[in-house]
Amino acid sequence: MDGPTSHFYFSQRLRLHYVDWGNPGAPPLLMVHGGRDHCRNWDWVADRLRDRFHIIAPDLRGHGDSAWAIGGGYNPASYIYDIAQLIHQKGMAPVTIMAHSLGAAVTLGYSGAFSRNVKKVIAIEGLGPPPDLAAQHAALTIEQRLRSWVRERRESSGRSPRKYPSIEAACARMAEENPHLSPAQALHLTIYGAHQNEDGTWSWKFDNYARFGDGVGGLTTDEQHHLWSQITCPVLLVRGEESWASDPVVDGRIQHFQNARLVNFAGAGHWVHHDKLDQFLAETDAFLTE
Repeated sequence: MDGPTSHFYFSQRLRLHYVDWGNPGAPPLLMVHGGRDHCRNWDWVADRLRDRFHIIAPDLRGHGDSAWAIGGGYNPASYIYDIAQLIHQKGMAPVTIMAHSLGAAVTLGYSGAFSRNVKKVIAIEGLGPPPDLAAQHAALTIEQRLRSWVRERRESSGRSPRKYPSIEAACARMAEENPHLSPAQALHLTIYGAHQNEDGTWSWKFDNYARFGDGVGGLTTDEQHHLWSQITCPVLLVRGEESWASDPVVDGRIQHFQNARLVNFAGAGHWVHHDKLDQFLAETDAFLTE
């Protein structure tokens, strides 16, 4: 496909990467990927929407071709700041945002704090763990959470990036992670999500420290719910029925939004926009043209 151009911007002294699909006279559409992913995971969606929108897709800090955060600073506020800076520097407000998983959680936080800057939100599985798991975490004392935080980061510090002998081996791991992917999808995501090491092996681009976020000092469940309640624009929540994510209508979390509706996709897992591309685009296109 005719792909986008690569650019960089700065946030908290980090050099962060984004791609621009052109069409600058069209309404802005920001696409934010999930954890351990990268901006080129949106290529199939962006290619179908590029004629109607000016699409910009960033690599989050510690992901893709963006810089890794010194000290492992991957807390929610820092991610939100990065998105706020990109929207501010590019003059994108009011902007429509499509986001997945971690990126969707960041987007919902930004949209609650800066509601006037956001026109519409499409959030694919961005509400975090099911309420029962969130409640278990909330029940821990601060000292328990701190001990767990230190233990996880100490273990992560000793973890070297996994090396694959070939791009084909890395691609096989990508396909294993999401069995709904076609061979072409898996190869495309691997090519843009991995780099070749000096010894000829291949490793994923993301920072291992980004796996853990910030379990201490991050947003509490109540704070997340409050931010969701401050979003004034329409929100489309997207969920795959084969995913680990719970149904926000069934578990009640959709009630924290002023103006949100849910679409469940049968036969899809966590990556709905890959697993059911045509159906996803049909639903999102209807939402975007409302």
